[in-house]
Amino acid sequence: MSAPTKQTASSEAMDVLSRLVLSPALDEAHEAAQLRSMSEEQFETFVSMAHSNHVVIRGMEVYRRLMLNAGDLERAERAAEILAEEHARIAVATDNLQKLAQAFRQANLDLTVIKTLDHWPDFGSDIDLYTNAEPNRVAAFMQQSFQATISARSWGDRLAGKWNFEIPGLPEAVEIHMCRLGQTGEQLTLAKNIPARSRVLSFGDKTFQVAAASDRILISTLQRMYRHFYFRLCDIVDSASLVQSGSLNFDDLRQWAEACGIWPGAATYLVLVSDYVQRYSGSPLALPDFVRKAARFDGKAMYCGGMFLRVPILPQSAGLYGTQLLGLVKTGQFQSSARLGLLPWLASAAAVGYKMTGSDKGIW
Repeated sequence: MSAPTKQTASSEAMDVLSRLVLSPALDEAHEAAQLRSMSEEQFETFVSMAHSNHVVIRGMEVYRRLMLNAGDLERAERAAEILAEEHARIAVATDNLQKLAQAFRQANLDLTVIKTLDHWPDFGSDIDLYTNAEPNRVAAFMQQSFQATISARSWGDRLAGKWNFEIPGLPEAVEIHMCRLGQTGEQLTLAKNIPARSRVLSFGDKTFQVAAASDRILISTLQRMYRHFYFRLCDIVDSASLVQSGSLNFDDLRQWAEACGIWPGAATYLVLVSDYVQRYSGSPLALPDFVRKAARFDGKAMYCGGMFLRVPILPQSAGLYGTQLLGLVKTGQFQSSARLGLLPWLASAAAVGYKMTGSDKGIW
């Protein structure tokens, strides 16, 4: 019998992790037996998958509980060590995030946390922020107040209005989107209204200004359906929780998504989330009919590739790009449509650069 391929191992780890974080009624004895049968290599892949998909806390807490209930104290202790290390990282990151938020407020600079806290109680691999403040002022402020250094900016970063800062003592990069959103910075209306629509929410013993529920879905849509073409498991869990909480206003979501030219993408994003949740919970999300009707494809197109859940670029995602471009033209957003029209050229340059050098650094 041939050894399992790397992709098979990743797919199996994704399946296990998905069951732990999405299944509401696990057969605990059976699940514990399956987990205890993992080889060391399989366990390492499982933990790596949890880190890559930002579900370490949520996944390993269930794993630890199952091991304790099974009387496997050695594996439970190992899970506890992983959890303790991750909790310590998150504590440092949120302390620094709080300092950033307070400093921006004192300097009369607006600041909204995007993406990073969507994963709570997990935390992303960097700190994502949004501001409408003038970029040069923000850059100078970060350098003066936090001794931050500015990372080299790619062509894509410059188009998107995105800056990355390295702060001494903080392992995570601080990524600040300024005045624009979208892969080419084409989303001006959505971006401008992020601070005004934001909400103050509690995370542990701290409070932060975070994007509104509809805006969280739209930002995730832009990232997953119009740029990366893959989902992290946290995207599924986070968005499902948002829908299940009742805090998402679907009419508001549709209105803003249509204004941005990404309603088909947002609807497809939610249907993909719902279908994946149904695969592991047995029940789909309670999405309105108008959401399902607007979706361009469903969860049957999603598959595990590498460490993530992927959606095909051709023809599905390419079709969404064309719809977005046409929508911006129809609504008279000609500057934004011109920027978005650069995306295929940027992607092509990145592909050529990767083929020649093994890296798309400086382009994408």
